[in-house]
Amino acid sequence: MDATTLGAVLALVGVLSGSVVAYLGKRGENATVRWNAEMDQVQEERDGLRTQVAEKDARIAGLLEQRLTDQVELARLRVKVVELGGDPS
Repeated sequence: MDATTLGAVLALVGVLSGSVVAYLGKRGENATVRWNAEMDQVQEERDGLRTQVAEKDARIAGLLEQRLTDQVELARLRVKVVELGGDPS
């Protein structure tokens, strides 16, 4: 094998290895882009769920406040029933 053939074989090996490296690099880049897209989607869903939880917490607080108001009203009405001579049970 003369120098020209050896040089051509080495160049071919270099080109093939460069192609493999470029292919693997692009695969890695695609995987990173997909991963980032998935993470963005998860974060958007998380933010939406946080908003829903905050709304439900506010609704629960309102319902608890209404329950307290109702209990006070019930107690007032029971006192009124007793004052009028009735049985509050």
